[in-house]
Amino acid sequence: MEVLANLINGMSLGSVYAIIALGYTMVYGIAKMLNFAHGDVIMVGAYICFCSVSYLGLPAIAGVLLSIVGCTVLGIVIERLAYKPLRSAPSLNVLITAIGVSYFLQNAALLIMGSDPKSFSSIISLPALHLFDGRLTISATAVITILACVVIMVALTMFTGKTKMGKAMRACSEDRDAAQLMGINVNSTISMVFAIGSGLAAIAGVLMCAAYPTLMPTTGSMPGIKAFTAAVLGGIGSIPGAALGGVLLGIIEIFARAYIGTQLADAVVFAVLIVMLLIKPAGLLGKTVSEKV
Repeated sequence: MEVLANLINGMSLGSVYAIIALGYTMVYGIAKMLNFAHGDVIMVGAYICFCSVSYLGLPAIAGVLLSIVGCTVLGIVIERLAYKPLRSAPSLNVLITAIGVSYFLQNAALLIMGSDPKSFSSIISLPALHLFDGRLTISATAVITILACVVIMVALTMFTGKTKMGKAMRACSEDRDAAQLMGINVNSTISMVFAIGSGLAAIAGVLMCAAYPTLMPTTGSMPGIKAFTAAVLGGIGSIPGAALGGVLLGIIEIFARAYIGTQLADAVVFAVLIVMLLIKPAGLLGKTVSEKV
């Protein structure tokens, strides 16, 4: 029962990583950049939901919706102000800008909300599931998180494969200049990618704080880095790969905490990334692409 409980907890934590990693992988797949401020958008989304429920007294669902809307707008603003002017700049410039945006969001939250950790009351009030005569208890938060991850992955896969905007995203991913010559508005497409990714970050932030109810300005930093690790593990640029990498990483982390130690759990997670980069650099579901020189 202990192994099964750890497996379910790992899938729940991994589902949060997977939702965050989907934002990473979409931005990288279309814009060919690593948005390291993505983890801090998670923190902003959690704070919006917290303030809506705790200070304004709104229902939990209204807090979640406000969080999604706020982070979606924030993602578009970040893309327009910070990344759009660097569209043709070297990748190092974009990377440094992303780190700068990350520190800006963290310090803005520090100034506005303070450094004291906030207790995030769970927005999920459903009863837990008791299986095997009560020997196995599955929280409603874990069930909803796993279901949300599956629904989001399927919806994104269908969106990118079936809709006009999704096909425009795939075209920009293949060849941005050719897509522009074919009449696709590349700037609007990239803004839409940031909007979707930031909206997913808001959902991930709310689900993560529902499971681990402590909120502070640095809340999104480590989950953001681990989600990036999950995206690389599964194959960055691949939507199913990001979901698979996130779930696997969550399971590895929970089992490492249970059987190796909480201090070494993060080390085990990043050691898995190093091994994967040595054995299969493209990731589990990624494709190795050869570039013509």
